[in-house]
Amino acid sequence: MASIESVTLEVTDPTAASRFYSDAFDLDEQICLRAAETPTTGFRGFTLSLTVSQPANVDSLIGTALEAGASSLKPVTKSFWGYGGVVQAPDGTIWKIASSAKKDTGPASRQIEQIVLLLGVADVAASKRFYVNHGLAVGKSFGRMYVEFDTPSSPVKLALYRRRALAKDAGVSPDGTGSHRLVIAGDSEPFTDPDGFAWQTSAASPSQTRLSEGQLNRVAAE
Repeated sequence: MASIESVTLEVTDPTAASRFYSDAFDLDEQICLRAAETPTTGFRGFTLSLTVSQPANVDSLIGTALEAGASSLKPVTKSFWGYGGVVQAPDGTIWKIASSAKKDTGPASRQIEQIVLLLGVADVAASKRFYVNHGLAVGKSFGRMYVEFDTPSSPVKLALYRRRALAKDAGVSPDGTGSHRLVIAGDSEPFTDPDGFAWQTSAASPSQTRLSEGQLNRVAAE
């Protein structure tokens, strides 16, 4: 396994979710949507991060997300690590938009430099071993707290974070039960990791909708 090609969010209303993501973030091929009614409560155990080049870009993406119906979990602020904020989409997915820069170097843009999927896990060391055994190489590792995998060809970067720490970073309670409502598509055979995150092969099933298709449908309807 060398890369994540896309992630599928299971949502109750794919049409509404497609409209939100195209309005909020201009996302395209990396995010898919699939209708699901699987029970879930509280923190779903993962977040998605959008990394951008400067604070103005953070403000732009956070602004359109809030206008499209997201709720603010952490207002944008400057920190030791840079500048960013956290929002929750109407479907429940938590998104962090951040830049390592603290000053703008040009006009605001909508360009996203990287999408990062952070999985909240019970035992970082055990999950790290599991993914290494499935072919991923470690890029960065900070003890039993955080692991980032080296996947230079991947449209979506994968990282592991202790569940409670990830929830704190997102501004929510770590408590949650039920489905993650997330399926990860990569270049390996299907499997489920120790924390219940499901992986499938990259070929999307007919029931999945990529956001690019959703955008086309929306334009046709309008």
